[in-house]
Amino acid sequence: MKFSNKLSDGVHILAYIDICKDGDLSSAAIAGSIESNPSLVRRMMSRLSKAGLLVSRPGVVAPKLGRPADEITLLDVYKVMEDNQNLLHIDEKTNPACIVGGNIQETLTDIYDQIQKNAEDSMAQVTLQQIIDSILVNNSKKK
Repeated sequence: MKFSNKLSDGVHILAYIDICKDGDLSSAAIAGSIESNPSLVRRMMSRLSKAGLLVSRPGVVAPKLGRPADEITLLDVYKVMEDNQNLLHIDEKTNPACIVGGNIQETLTDIYDQIQKNAEDSMAQVTLQQIIDSILVNNSKKK
């Protein structure tokens, strides 16, 4: 199973832009931090910009947050970055003639929907500012 890093990378980009606002904010520099490539970073930044979480202008290397970091939640970034926003997925090819196969999808759908709601409620409580503050605390511990 392949896991998506889009949420993590989106948060990484926003945190980098805020923390390093006086430094090199080029897609190459951000890509170096993520250990990705600049074109992928530019695509992610474009998504963040279209959603209003990031402000950037073509030809100018000066991106900035679209709103204060304490007004951007993890849920905001999740909804922008993740194409498939369902955390859990049901196998749709089960045997309907079997007691389990015929009922598992409906049963799990209700459970998975509640888990999704709980996860999104939790993400809505975490701000980018909290993440930035934690990054800075963790960094100071390493010095």
